[in-house]
Amino acid sequence: MKSTKVLPVLVMVLILLATLVGCAPAVTPESAQPAAPVATEKSAEPVAPAATEAPAKTVYTYADMTLCYPQLGAESDWRTANTASFKETAAELGVNLIFSDAQQKQENQISAMRACIQQEVDVIALPPVVEDGWDAVLQEAKDAGIPVIIVDRSVSADKSLYVSHIGSDMVLEGRKAGEEMNKLLPNGGNVLEISGTTGSGAAVGRAQGFRETLNANITILDSQTGNFNPTEAKPVAEAFLKKYEGQIDGFFIHNDGMAEAVVEAMKAAGLQPGDVKMISVDGTRGGFQMMIDGWVQADVECNPLLGPQVMEMALMLMNGEEIEAEVLTNETVYYPDNAAELLPTRKY
Repeated sequence: MKSTKVLPVLVMVLILLATLVGCAPAVTPESAQPAAPVATEKSAEPVAPAATEAPAKTVYTYADMTLCYPQLGAESDWRTANTASFKETAAELGVNLIFSDAQQKQENQISAMRACIQQEVDVIALPPVVEDGWDAVLQEAKDAGIPVIIVDRSVSADKSLYVSHIGSDMVLEGRKAGEEMNKLLPNGGNVLEISGTTGSGAAVGRAQGFRETLNANITILDSQTGNFNPTEAKPVAEAFLKKYEGQIDGFFIHNDGMAEAVVEAMKAAGLQPGDVKMISVDGTRGGFQMMIDGWVQADVECNPLLGPQVMEMALMLMNGEEIEAEVLTNETVYYPDNAAELLPTRKY
């Protein structure tokens, strides 16, 4: 009896097990692969930060600028006007101008430049007293990251040592003077030259251009330096007038200040306006007056008012803008026929 009761229970257990097995999902190779791990905070890929705008570029103004200007001297009205142009422009624009007067000595200019380099100025504008001897100090400025603009006269240094030259084409000025002398002496003649500072870009260039252009029937009897200084030019003119008395047809003078000294010497020698033809360079008020008075027949312009141009270029450099390696000022030739009309408008 006991055995007959156990049998039905066993049958029922077997049926229940079969049912459970039939309900389980079939195992396949795909379903047998391990499940992909659930992403957690650690295992998640890093999220790139949101893009931000680049910081705005600093734009400098004139008020941020410290400009070093080691002026070469005060030897002429032209140089005085050049100095005034820089000082007045700096005051108008709010530029911090470090100015010095080298008194016509290169060693003083070099010392002034080195002082400016130590002060970490933004830009140096150099009006060189002579062409040679600048490589070392220009290299020092370049190594310090201070750009140098060569102003007015030129230098013979490697052009990679400075960023630009801004001023006059001195050779072209000499050519203009030669062309005017050719007009004044179409039948030829003898001329004397009183040149500027020996070795300066102005003196070298003007002398070169004059000789390149002068007609073959015009002879340069003599040439001496007056150092762009009227005081030094006057004894040279006096010696010329005495040595070459009766032989002189023309004078080529490298600046108006020295031309005024020559006029004084000619007056003392008893000469009259127009007895000797004279070509001068600069276009100063003094030069215009000499044309009005009949002593000078043509005055080749050399513009000293470079302050605004130089400071504009310096600001461009501070702001990383491109500048031209050679910037020439627009200049002309003035004559006696309109000198009286233009004289009141002259700023120097």
